[in-house]
Amino acid sequence: MESAPHPLPENFWFDGMAYRPPHWLRSGHVQSVWPTLFRTVSLTEPHREALATDDDDELQLDWYRQGSDRLAVISHGLEGHSRRPYVLGLARALMSAGWDVLAWNYRSCGGVMNRLPRFYHSGATEDLERVLGHVLLKSYRKISLAGFSMGGNLTLLYLAQKGERVDSRICGAVTYSVPCDLAGSAEVLARPSRKIYMRRFLKDLQTKMQVKAERYPEIIDISGFEKIQNFRQFDDLYTAPLHGFRDADDYWAQASALPRLKDIRVPALMVNAADDPFLSRHCFPEARSVLGSYVRAEYPRWGGHVGFVEHARDGYYWSERRAISFLKNEV
Repeated sequence: MESAPHPLPENFWFDGMAYRPPHWLRSGHVQSVWPTLFRTVSLTEPHREALATDDDDELQLDWYRQGSDRLAVISHGLEGHSRRPYVLGLARALMSAGWDVLAWNYRSCGGVMNRLPRFYHSGATEDLERVLGHVLLKSYRKISLAGFSMGGNLTLLYLAQKGERVDSRICGAVTYSVPCDLAGSAEVLARPSRKIYMRRFLKDLQTKMQVKAERYPEIIDISGFEKIQNFRQFDDLYTAPLHGFRDADDYWAQASALPRLKDIRVPALMVNAADDPFLSRHCFPEARSVLGSYVRAEYPRWGGHVGFVEHARDGYYWSERRAISFLKNEV
């Protein structure tokens, strides 16, 4: 059994229960890979909507409507999309609890390349705000937010930036495997033991940047991309200059949710597994001076990165049950 690499705070428990997977799943690496390789989620085909942005681009939205007056908006992870199993799993659970669901795709994700040289990043809250501005025009009484990994950081950062100005219909948020300390998490993923993950991310990003370089050769140059080994190099070369940051350090500092958590003013749940192979030790804050009054942080011993696998007859994962419980009891 792999031990947890991060110390566990007292709030490991909730409602007298904790996530306790079978012994063969008590590994952060197994938990991180298993759902991607083996999970399938059956869900009705969504209605796809292209949402125009004010800079002449588009965001691809997947709607799951069942006539509810409550809507959950789900944000996916880095190089993910709205139909990944973890998104569909939560969407299915939320629908069973009576919510409509909107799963949106970042620029360049969801099977449609966006039109501009820019793409997305961990602090692109302006796009989440565009999505929420769109849904707030509808007749929903309550809107909850949900985010996985990068989408969790994006969700919490958005709520922190809004602070007291958050729309009263936005009632809460649930987030999982949140790299709220971007610099530290980039360092963790640069370790030799994390090379398998880093290679996968860079392979996907290289494919995407190749398309953009063909469209915008005067702006984007991918010669030498194969020499990139980590996020610092990628963010220095591409993310920062394309999105108005000085360099990777400036981007990470401005886009990390950690220093802003205390500014959140709606109930928000952040669940980070102590054996998550992507997260730095700073992604496990305990002090109320850091978390603020509205963020509840839970750090199960196991779960990996966007894992929390559960073999149940109904097909739900533990993270999905926890989301329903939190939204039912806290918002």
